Amino acid sequence: MGARTAATLGEYGLHTVGDVSDVPQLTLQRLLGARAGRALHEHAQGRDTQVVDPTPTPASISSEHRFDRDELDPAAHRRVLLALADDLGARLRASGQIASGLTCTIHYADRSSTRRSRVLSEATQHTVLLARAAYTVYDSLGLQRARVRTLALRAETLRPDDLATRQLTLDACDDKPLALEAVADRARARFGRQVLYPAVLAVNSRRPTA
Repeated sequence: MGARTAATLGEYGLHTVGDVSDVPQLTLQRLLGARAGRALHEHAQGRDTQVVDPTPTPASISSEHRFDRDELDPAAHRRVLLALADDLGARLRASGQIASGLTCTIHYADRSSTRRSRVLSEATQHTVLLARAAYTVYDSLGLQRARVRTLALRAETLRPDDLATRQLTLDACDDKPLALEAVADRARARFGRQVLYPAVLAVNSRRPTA
């Protein structure tokens, strides 16, 4: 209730909620106006006519990698993007969620940064699809010998995975990574996250950490 409304009510000896609750709605509307009078009457009677949206704010999860030194090699950038996508995918599957969007944030040696987002063609929790989206965003930046300090991926607009749909395809190649992914998840759940990961991440015997 605003100060002006309180002052108006005070002029008529209405100082408490109990005072207002005893006043007819039409009287309050004449004093304060139709909308304000009706709202005040409802609140004084303990009723709130506002519609509550039960839908929670879409959540997100993120994963980040900071290079030991500023990294110029695009191949190294892509390996880290895959590691980040692998981390996000595993966490999405473990929590029973799918993501409808992906944001890539790049921090450079000069402390500037670039952020790009992409709406996924279909919500997913699969590493291979998240990695493809991350590569697409990265390639769209057209970086030329950029000195990258940090890479981060954020999976956005999360929802339960029982709402997932998948576009049918005649390409069986897409099914193989998904089948292997399920096997890897079971092995990781039993023996730890570092047991299985994409072979490309084993370059130089040191896997980028997410």
